[in-house]
Amino acid sequence: MRFLKRVFQIILQREARTYQNNVYRKDIHFKVHPFVAQAVSQNKPVVALESTIITHGMPYPHNLSTAKEVEAIVLAEGATPATIGVIEGEIRVGLSSDELDHLARSKSPLKVSRRDLPYVISKGLSGGTTVSATMIAAHKAGIPVFVTGGIGGVHRDGQNSLDISADLTELGRTPIAVVSAGVKSILDIGRTLEFLETQGVCVATYGASKNFPAFFTPKSGFTSACNVYNPREAAELIASSLSLRLQSGVLIAVPIPEEHAAVGHQIQEAIQTAMTAVSSEGVTGRDVTPFILQKVNELTQGKSLQANIALIHNNAKVGSQIACALSKQMGEKRSKHQTQHPGKPPKDSDVVVIGGINVDIIVKGKTTTFHFGETNPGSVYQSFGGVGRNIADSMSRLEKTPLFISATGADANSDAVFNYCKHMDISGVARLEKQNTATYCAVINDNGELSLGLGDMDIHQQITEHYVSQFEKQISSATLVCFDGNIPVSTINYVCSLAGKHNLNIWYEPTDAEKACKPFLSDAWKSLSYSSPNLAELCMMNKTLGLTVPEVLPSTLDEILRLAVALSRPLLENIHCLVVTLGPDGVLLCGEHDAGSVDLQPRKQKRKRQLCALHYPALTVTPEETMNVSGAGDSFAGALMAGILQGKDTDSCVRMGLLAARMSLESPHPISPILTLDSVDPNKVQGPKWPTPGFVWVD
Repeated sequence: MRFLKRVFQIILQREARTYQNNVYRKDIHFKVHPFVAQAVSQNKPVVALESTIITHGMPYPHNLSTAKEVEAIVLAEGATPATIGVIEGEIRVGLSSDELDHLARSKSPLKVSRRDLPYVISKGLSGGTTVSATMIAAHKAGIPVFVTGGIGGVHRDGQNSLDISADLTELGRTPIAVVSAGVKSILDIGRTLEFLETQGVCVATYGASKNFPAFFTPKSGFTSACNVYNPREAAELIASSLSLRLQSGVLIAVPIPEEHAAVGHQIQEAIQTAMTAVSSEGVTGRDVTPFILQKVNELTQGKSLQANIALIHNNAKVGSQIACALSKQMGEKRSKHQTQHPGKPPKDSDVVVIGGINVDIIVKGKTTTFHFGETNPGSVYQSFGGVGRNIADSMSRLEKTPLFISATGADANSDAVFNYCKHMDISGVARLEKQNTATYCAVINDNGELSLGLGDMDIHQQITEHYVSQFEKQISSATLVCFDGNIPVSTINYVCSLAGKHNLNIWYEPTDAEKACKPFLSDAWKSLSYSSPNLAELCMMNKTLGLTVPEVLPSTLDEILRLAVALSRPLLENIHCLVVTLGPDGVLLCGEHDAGSVDLQPRKQKRKRQLCALHYPALTVTPEETMNVSGAGDSFAGALMAGILQGKDTDSCVRMGLLAARMSLESPHPISPILTLDSVDPNKVQGPKWPTPGFVWVD
């Protein structure tokens, strides 16, 4: 058993350190259900659903049954439902059955719009999210289609009262497609459409007519700017809006089904009566709409409620069909830009990543210790990893899609890998017959610590010099080339030789201490521009060069930093910048001094320079917050590279990396499926004030 544990430690030393390499606290206010996160990450259709229809739109138990029926309709159409609400101060994307029931039975639920989110979260309260709050959460989760009953609008006499729903301004600043039955007829529909036009919102009626619906009736007397005949046309409209990055939404107005529109006139008369009651009973503000809907339901003896449920069901069906069509179209567009035939040269990319790709089996126990030889309680899930794949995935989600060169077997695992990685340029991944796709299994305890691991990584030896040479043109013209320690030494030497010929910037990710030595077995290391070792890997690099290293690593922060600087110094004779990851002690940048910082930007030529080091402290993540320990370091490296290539300053680049690492630890996947540029923008992410990094000159 002692021998097995040693084998596991050697294979997965790098994975063990990535848990400690987290650098930022969890976003405790936002949680995506694993099923929703998985669907988003795999580019499958997902439909966001609001929850004020549960808390304020209908009485119990109609609200609960309707919510469950709507989710069932979404599933039946081939999409994943993601009902959004706030539960005890946490925005949740994808509610469980118990959470739906909790909101449905609530005696005094809150109605949560954009303005209410800070208060509700700070007080740990629960409530139903309005259209605006749901749009915010859906966008953050990476869901482009949202289905609701009807949106808010400009209230009657709104030109004097300025009573305008936050739904309209949200549509003007959040790129989400909202599928609704138009605007409630109790509102000023004409002014609502004018306001949407001012906000730059594309409004389209679904069907053959441009008539804009008024919730209970298919015609409001106003028209949309355009119409879309079917899900395909609606998806094309949404895709065009997203591709233009207008940062505004699209409103798809779906008329109520004809068989339920017949009661529209009766409902309209009831609405007029209810509006008179609003004035006489002094109802104001956000209480107006629920009051009118309740009054109308009473006056129509339940017919308005039946019509309300019918149009919501119809919206869910149409919205799900649109989401499926959009998912299909986006997949087809990605396929046009990349081929899955191994070895076929792809288009030029300014970044190339060469390295391993794995299927990861993550097992998290429910106890601190395991009992060998018997079944232990825990949870098991599958994700996709590999150092090279993780870095390429991270950069792809941060809009710096690299050409990824790797190898898999021609087996079921490779089918899953290719399907999962559709958002990446995987045209450089070979699928080899009679080979197994690399597989890695990690067992972590309830404290988030790696206990055991096992890897079948033989396929990585097939990433040969001969295979990689097919992509010499792309490598030679790249702004940055990254390779990990999984690939053979001969392949490393080949890539480094190209760096010497073409003045390339090469980033080496060592993977673990055993593999860290590979470029240093020859002069190949002198062609490296960047490397991101931990302290043990940095020791191995120095040891391979015949330099003295301590037998035991220090334990205090001051001693660790002194040793890291000392070990970095000889390597900086040739390497542009070293990013030394120090686990719970943070990150140390060592390189050329530039205005009180380390210059991270790619160098154009080697020259004599003044050296310095910057230490960025780490913030601890609790074991309870940790879902995955296998990708934090790769997320950090990928985001750091993306920041460098986007020309950001050093502090911003490092902070992007720290935020990406935090998201990795929160996610069941090595690279969080909801990783975006906004999610790692230090200026947009709420959190504690960033500490000033420590500065030291390097002799």
